[in-house]
Amino acid sequence: MDRMDRMDPAVAAAPDVFDPRVYAEGVPYDRYRLLRERHPVAWQPEPEVLGWPAGPGFWAVTRHADVVRVLRDHATYSSHLGATQIRDPDPADLPFLRRTMLNQDPPEHGRLRRTVARAFTPARVDAFAARVRERARTLLRAARDGAEGGSTDLVRAVTDEYALLNLTDLLGVPAADRGLLLEWTVRIIGYQDPEDAPAPRLGPDGKPLNPRSPALLGEMFGYARELAAHKRAHPGDDVMTALALAGLQDAELEMFFFLLTVAGNDTVRSAAPGGLLALAREPDAYARLAEGRVPVDRAVEELLRVHPPVLSFRRTAAADTELAGRPIRAGDKVVVFHASANHDERVFADPGRLDLARTPNPHVSFGDGPHVCLGAHFARLQLRVLYEEWRAEMPAPELAGEPRRLVSNFINGITRLPLRVSGPVR
Repeated sequence: MDRMDRMDPAVAAAPDVFDPRVYAEGVPYDRYRLLRERHPVAWQPEPEVLGWPAGPGFWAVTRHADVVRVLRDHATYSSHLGATQIRDPDPADLPFLRRTMLNQDPPEHGRLRRTVARAFTPARVDAFAARVRERARTLLRAARDGAEGGSTDLVRAVTDEYALLNLTDLLGVPAADRGLLLEWTVRIIGYQDPEDAPAPRLGPDGKPLNPRSPALLGEMFGYARELAAHKRAHPGDDVMTALALAGLQDAELEMFFFLLTVAGNDTVRSAAPGGLLALAREPDAYARLAEGRVPVDRAVEELLRVHPPVLSFRRTAAADTELAGRPIRAGDKVVVFHASANHDERVFADPGRLDLARTPNPHVSFGDGPHVCLGAHFARLQLRVLYEEWRAEMPAPELAGEPRRLVSNFINGITRLPLRVSGPVR
């Protein structure tokens, strides 16, 4: 095993939180707890999995304070050096991946973030609130009225469409093209899942090509350029018009479109069914929400804590350093686990309990530091409205079958969520 010179036997025995197949069974909270208690910064081997090649291994960071430290200290823990996915990109692709602000460090990151922030303003987002509410109401009623046997898969019937259509409205994507965004998102986010993603394309060496590589993003980038040209000729009050008129280089605009399409869609696409699943498993908590005994805004934060959209993010050590007593060498991969930080007993009392009134609630579901999620305001708006409309239109959420989770160590996805949707509104 690589770097055994740095590991004592206890660290070598730390539980595996890398294998994406583990997450298909559920977020491994017991493993996270063991890591937080005994190995808060633990070396993780990175074997070949599902045809994806082996890597050199990485440090798993599981305590809240250490996660926040890594996310805030961009000088020591870089997004630029090796990008932000656990798996190492092809070295030939790295310059391309560094064009997106997700894979940049300040000050370069700040310039691009300010550009998109001017397009992605809270005022522009809030202007869509009525449309978001009508969409939630329409999708929920259709799911309820069209359900066979009183139940339906909420992912297919409601949450996939809800997240996608809200995002495309905000971006200004024509209705006829909206299916493309879901197709691209599934391909890029679900690539570790043999069922959720199409069969991977193989490179000359017979290994799967990274779905984030330039070879596989050409179609999306070509569409971004065409849409931007259309917006320059026919401007609207939408994010793509603002970006098209911002004087960005083609490569910068393409990468913004990639980031907004994938991250903007999958944040709510993951969090919405996750929140409903949590409520279905805790009927007493839902009753308090339905009866108005818990503010919806506060409930949103707790549901995000227990089901963060993103499970992990990678940084690369820019210099030799130390974290939680572990020596980290320059070039090491350092991976923070958001779902573990959100259950850290040092920060959250009784973290396994769904407490919709929890306050304070310093979860890291939208990250921290310079890369904190730019779309968090839009995501919170959509989740709040969905839960409000569920409360008004639907019976108490109740499982009608086993949910299916995404095979991924990155996205905390729910790919099927059978819920009862007929019956009296509570």
